[in-house]
Amino acid sequence: MYLNNSLTKRLQIKALSHEDDRKWEAFFINNPSLPFLGIDLSLTPEEQAKSWIQYQLDRYESGRYGHHVLLKKESGEFIGQCGLLTQEINGEEVLEIGYHILPKYWGNGFATEAAIKFRDYAFESNLCEGLVSIIDIRNTASQKVAEKNGMKRGSQVSYHGLEVYVYEITREEWLCLKGA
Repeated sequence: MYLNNSLTKRLQIKALSHEDDRKWEAFFINNPSLPFLGIDLSLTPEEQAKSWIQYQLDRYESGRYGHHVLLKKESGEFIGQCGLLTQEINGEEVLEIGYHILPKYWGNGFATEAAIKFRDYAFESNLCEGLVSIIDIRNTASQKVAEKNGMKRGSQVSYHGLEVYVYEITREEWLCLKGA
């Protein structure tokens, strides 16, 4: 499992399991970012959490990476998820950094901290020559995270019925950020 039991300054990163279902339900309760995700809003939070986590476990099994749990390092509190995701945009396979933080932890820089960890891992491990983040055009908070992660807004495309921006960073741009 990639990046399992990794640490950042404030976070512990671990692989998801169905033991996380109940904690992840909170993400689907009164969350204003849900329309940005293209998920079935008719499901209960319990159903959404189980379905989401099963989808990530299926990604792990098929070698398409997947989200990981983000825990506060000091307290072990579950604060969200982040990970690398194999996606397809306009017929091209890309590697995405995706991040989802429980609303009560928004505005603390956790998404940026986690996204940087996954970005660096992807390039340091030679997984790709470029990374993307696929972000609903209305989701300005996630757009800011992508920009703090060194990404630039690329094209606007229709993706699973949503209008999204494709934020991008190349290996060369990453090397410049790192001062290499």
